Amino acid sequence: MLTKSRCLGILAGLSLIGAASAQQPIVMRWGDVVAGGHPQVMMIERVAAEVKAKTGGRIDIQGFPNGQMGGSRDMIEAVSNGTQQLVTEGAANFGAWIPSISVTEAPFIWKNPAHLINALNGPLLEKYNEQLIKARGMRILGAVYYGTRHLTTSNREVKTVDDAKGLKVRVPENDVFKAMAESWGAKPTPMNFNELYLALKTGTVDGQENPLPTIKSGKFHEVQKYIILTGHIMTPRLVVVNDAFWQKIPAADRKIVEDALKTHMAWADAEIQKQEVALLDEFKAAGVTIIQPDVESFRKATMAVVPAKFEAKWGKGTFDSIANMK
Repeated sequence: MLTKSRCLGILAGLSLIGAASAQQPIVMRWGDVVAGGHPQVMMIERVAAEVKAKTGGRIDIQGFPNGQMGGSRDMIEAVSNGTQQLVTEGAANFGAWIPSISVTEAPFIWKNPAHLINALNGPLLEKYNEQLIKARGMRILGAVYYGTRHLTTSNREVKTVDDAKGLKVRVPENDVFKAMAESWGAKPTPMNFNELYLALKTGTVDGQENPLPTIKSGKFHEVQKYIILTGHIMTPRLVVVNDAFWQKIPAADRKIVEDALKTHMAWADAEIQKQEVALLDEFKAAGVTIIQPDVESFRKATMAVVPAKFEAKWGKGTFDSIANMK
């Protein structure tokens, strides 16, 4: 027979269990294909630490760099269906659901990093956000500057666009990059990022194109002889969350996450630009040959093909209107 004190003890225990359960943190798994040490992976770590401190541990952001949770498309799908909460990915990789968004990763569209950052954290982003939420239930929390992309090769000096003919170049899995490489006369080879180092090392592909900080974090300079400063694309990447999951987080905690993102995205943008200046000397010291090519030859070949090919998808005049944004 249960005594009164025994009943009270059981009720107190149940209350403690309920309280412990209620205090379980909200876990947000944030994936990225780039390797640890990259500024945008460090950004995840910095956001996670600030959010944990300011929410008293209510929000637990866990970072998974280096493709631990899959390739680009795998993670985008996972965020869409809710099995993963956050991803940082190139804007053009969302083009399957928002066809016009790939214009933001078009060759030679941005004047400089500030042009990209300002344009993509304003009304332009709001327009794409509305479309992505409706199409796939994903919300864009912000845009970051990934860097200016350059060509690298294993065994070929490339000084003009004609030198790229027949070159087997790894590109991300989207149509804009493929069309660009084709306009150079190269052979585009779409491939997941986490397969790239081995493909370069074994000669499956002759080269690739990425920003200098990514070349560094991915260790591609170990298996590439030449870095050709084509500067053909400035890539924006988007921080994207599953919207249904996001709406379940209390508004005050969402604000803490948003504020931390704003702070540390700005840090990552600045860090990448700083590395882009410093890394050339580091690569030279490591024995990589840096080539300053005839960029105009690449620009002319690309602009003769790519904008016209994608005008119907991007919208008439969209390329020019973004390129001319202040």
